[in-house]
Amino acid sequence: MNVVVLAGGQLTSDDPLFNISPYGHRSLIDIHGKPMVQWVIDALSQSDLVGALYIIGLSEQVGLKSEKPCVYLPDEGGIFENIHAGVVRSAQDYPEITKVMLASADIPSITSEMVDWLIGQVEAQPDKQLYYNVILQKVMETRFPASARSYVQFKDVAVCGGDLNAVDVDLFTKERSIWKRLAATRKHPLQQARLLGVDTLLLVALRMISLEGAVKKICRKLDISATALVCPFAEMGMDADKPHQLALLSKTLEERS
Repeated sequence: MNVVVLAGGQLTSDDPLFNISPYGHRSLIDIHGKPMVQWVIDALSQSDLVGALYIIGLSEQVGLKSEKPCVYLPDEGGIFENIHAGVVRSAQDYPEITKVMLASADIPSITSEMVDWLIGQVEAQPDKQLYYNVILQKVMETRFPASARSYVQFKDVAVCGGDLNAVDVDLFTKERSIWKRLAATRKHPLQQARLLGVDTLLLVALRMISLEGAVKKICRKLDISATALVCPFAEMGMDADKPHQLALLSKTLEERS
């Protein structure tokens, strides 16, 4: 499976990590002698099930190292556009590969074992178009008690989203107006809520719908086939958005080495 590594985006001066982000890139923050994104690339490279890497938002001049073939693509200005660019390029280069992994550059504590687990989940359910990882609150807080993550409370479980997911290339290589509409409204949460279904979001807010029920309703709204994977690895959702989270990840990686 090829991987789109989302390493673009420029931090603004009011971001708490701006002053330690080289060139404004969170993905290049140093953790024990190497950029944060390099830890992610290392985990992907150590998996025998990973093919090529499509690194979005950085150039070869950054000096990243990988045992896998790497293609560097420019930042397209938004997450939907970046995913689209990476998935389409992967499909052009490897038309026989129908599933592509999406990896955020700020989850440096993932391992090749976790990467292989996700690929195994995709292989077990090949008919899905979107594979989205969620981590139970109790799993996250057991592994990272001080993470201070935000959770979505469903009727049955409380979860946070993961940053290592997978998609079928058909989601982006075939014309789907919903992606353009979501991309066009990325800075307007209320408009995106209408596209995803205000009724579904209301049910979630009132804790009147289960995780599985919410997935089914959103799939019908977007006309896609998706699954929410209840992930056993907190590391997949442990990103570095704030200084205390970065410090926590730094300590975790120090203890591992």
